[in-house]
Amino acid sequence: MAKVILKKREHLDILRGFPWIYNNEIAKIEGDFSPGDIVDIYDIKNTFLGRGYINPKSKITVRVLTRRDEAIDRDFFFKRIVQAWEYRKKIVDTTSCRVVFGEADMIPGLIVDKFEDILVIQTLALGIDRFKDIIVDILDEILQPRGIYERNDVPVREVEGLPQKKGFLKGIFDTKVEIKENGLSIIVDVENGQKTGYFLDQRENRNALKGIVEGAEVLDAFCYTGSFALHSAKFGASKIIAVDSSSSALELARKNAELNGFSEKIEFIEEDVFDILVEFYKSGRTFDVIILDPPAFAKSQRHIEGAIRGYKEINLRAIKMIRDGGFLVTCSCSQHITPAIFQEIINSAMIDANKMLRLVEFRTQAKDHPILLSYPESLYLKCGIYQVLRKS
Repeated sequence: MAKVILKKREHLDILRGFPWIYNNEIAKIEGDFSPGDIVDIYDIKNTFLGRGYINPKSKITVRVLTRRDEAIDRDFFFKRIVQAWEYRKKIVDTTSCRVVFGEADMIPGLIVDKFEDILVIQTLALGIDRFKDIIVDILDEILQPRGIYERNDVPVREVEGLPQKKGFLKGIFDTKVEIKENGLSIIVDVENGQKTGYFLDQRENRNALKGIVEGAEVLDAFCYTGSFALHSAKFGASKIIAVDSSSSALELARKNAELNGFSEKIEFIEEDVFDILVEFYKSGRTFDVIILDPPAFAKSQRHIEGAIRGYKEINLRAIKMIRDGGFLVTCSCSQHITPAIFQEIINSAMIDANKMLRLVEFRTQAKDHPILLSYPESLYLKCGIYQVLRKS
């Protein structure tokens, strides 16, 4: 087994629990290896630190699997997946949930979502992709799903030297799966929907609309398949306008509204959200509640400045259109936009809008998307709920 020897002091993050080793942190590599192989990790004094898989094609050259001298085999992954599943059974309704959340469950690069009796998996790193067949077999043994679908049609795999692909791994089934979330029926498209088909990470944030939307006129921007709009209707909103630029997402959103008996309450509009916010603002349109749940504006460090401008623009326009005493529900799923940066953006938008914001609560992702304190990147979703007030 090849040895990856870290530069002086670069071992400290690994000791604290950080799961990545970047290429500029490595002093040298001893021994032969192929991309995706398991390697041992040592500090500059030749002290064993752990074991992980290596891929020199990636800036994240080594992803740490364990800090013990143990075999990386079927038994290893079986134990890790059981641990992840037992955690979910303690803290969430596991009917539909995230089963494995990569590094936060100590299985770097692996995502597993459960939609009723269907599993969707992503193997996003070369090292974990080599174990895909074993992982599918383990998931089948532990959860006994009706079917398993692969959603590896993501560009990050190409960075790892892997092809994009998707398809059935167990069984042949209708890829539109009906799930229950907070008492609502929602159709999830596991074949063509974004990510694994649905954003389970917002489940608890959607439930937080209870109370603030009762009797309200709501604008749900970037509505995707309509989950925030559906929850608004469930919790008593009088009227919801839901906007998205994707015709396929809105087609499913309309089906979800019909499925729950909310078609009369929700108006779906296919348009660019940035454009419609300008249009609504210029026409003097106002709302009691505006929900902003955009896609990630910053997919890398070099996109941060542009992302900040984008978040600032949509939040500024939203704050200006919210009636006195109404509420702003604003989200960011960009990992590179930290909670501190996001809150600075909201504060700046508030100042420019000449309004006051009262924080109701600041939330993160659902509990089945755990956050490791030693791995700050695992905290990626921010959801701020604010009351908008006139200056008095």
